Amino acid sequence: MALVTPLSPEHDLETKQLAEFFNETLGFCPNSVLTMQRRPAISKAFINLNKAVMANEGRVTSALKRMIAWVSSNSTGCRYCQAHAIRAAERYGAEQEQLDNIWDYRTHPAFSEAERAALDFSLAASLVPNTVNTDIKKRLYEHWDEGEIVEMLGVISLFGYLNRWNDSMGTDIEEGAVESGNQYLGKHGFEVGKHDGSRY
Repeated sequence: MALVTPLSPEHDLETKQLAEFFNETLGFCPNSVLTMQRRPAISKAFINLNKAVMANEGRVTSALKRMIAWVSSNSTGCRYCQAHAIRAAERYGAEQEQLDNIWDYRTHPAFSEAERAALDFSLAASLVPNTVNTDIKKRLYEHWDEGEIVEMLGVISLFGYLNRWNDSMGTDIEEGAVESGNQYLGKHGFEVGKHDGSRY
């Protein structure tokens, strides 16, 4: 069971309406949002930030944003967010080869140099201490404009919040996310860990 119990989707109707966004991205409202709504100002602000960060205003596709989220979540070890990110990448049309080989993005031919630069940026920005350096900047600027870099860092920062929220809460993972995690991450030892409902 999570540190704090999620509430019913009916608890806060404004949150419920905003959370329809997740029906497209994941196919369900995440338990993290159902927990946040104990303070509806937090759940509503979070959903609006999520929508703004995931909006596409340049060449950073919805699928790439979710792969950026996966790399960030993988670096911090949050299984809940890893499963959600890979599920959303699939739902937003990531290539099958990319989904099957996300662990090997640096060398697998399914990933372009532009995608590798974005994913390496995600990894460097997610580590503590942070390892973004002049080489990362140079590679980003070879492929992306400043607005697109802002979009990428928005995703990385959003998932920094989510990784800490969900790993600290031990948020119970939803069945659909478990299925996606097992399908695409299982060969590298994916397990739900603390998110299986028995942590606390």
